[in-house]
Amino acid sequence: MDIRKEPGGVARHSPDREDMVLINRLAREELTAEQVYTFSLRLCDNEIDRDWERFDQKALEGLRELFAGKSGIFDHHWSAQGQTARLYKTELCREEGRTAAGDPCLYLKGWAYMLRSEKNRELIDEIEAGIKKEVSVGCSVARRVCSICGEERCGHQGGRAYDGKLCFFTLQDPTDAYEWSFVAVPAQRKAGVIKSFRQEPGALKRLAAGRPECLEELAELEREAEMGRSYMRALRGELKRLAGLAEESLNLQLFAKSVDRMEEDELLELTRVFRQRLDGKHPLATQLHARPGTARAEEDGAFLI
Repeated sequence: MDIRKEPGGVARHSPDREDMVLINRLAREELTAEQVYTFSLRLCDNEIDRDWERFDQKALEGLRELFAGKSGIFDHHWSAQGQTARLYKTELCREEGRTAAGDPCLYLKGWAYMLRSEKNRELIDEIEAGIKKEVSVGCSVARRVCSICGEERCGHQGGRAYDGKLCFFTLQDPTDAYEWSFVAVPAQRKAGVIKSFRQEPGALKRLAAGRPECLEELAELEREAEMGRSYMRALRGELKRLAGLAEESLNLQLFAKSVDRMEEDELLELTRVFRQRLDGKHPLATQLHARPGTARAEEDGAFLI
């Protein structure tokens, strides 16, 4: 089966003598360090990704050999005109922590080179500026194994919990590595420049993945948080309404900016103050008024409860 995974990005790398030896094994004419631009990239890892799939360690080891020498393109568009760079070295790296599946965290790192030419100048500038940084790998694997039943073909759905166990699929036995590609949106969660780590939205879900009880608790917390946000929006809206009615000369645009930064106790107190002020300016009127010269008790007696 064909697989595309987008786990990581690029970081500038300065080539040394060993790098140039490896690069020149791929070049038809000997190149110098001044002629090439090199960078490192995170190709793929063994974490459960957004598709609820993961590579195991043996698969990463197999891909390490398969990706050596493979070219880089754009958006998996297979064209010679789109070739931008080539991998000259790969290495399986370990990092701290464990995956959601319980394994030590591993990732496949690659080093690529391209010519410092007029054609590549814009791409090099974009890499340096961090614009071009997410990459994706295209490969094929022989097996895709379910974590619930151990079968390759089944009815289980990735991301669902079965009897408290998370369902995901392990990609095994890679048979080929086609290419790596610059892409816009990565599927794997640790996309980004290798030399730095940036916590991304959804980090709590990533940490809770593989623990159904944590996912359920997180979902409940999210529901409660949304209820709290709705309550605060309503509270702020009511305060702005009352302030506008009670103080006609008030600059509501400036006042609204202050209201949006207030906490609950401040909102409740100001709401009370403006409601009292509004009641003083516009007191409630009775529905029925006694006619002059008549006794109110006699006039309104029929309406007493």
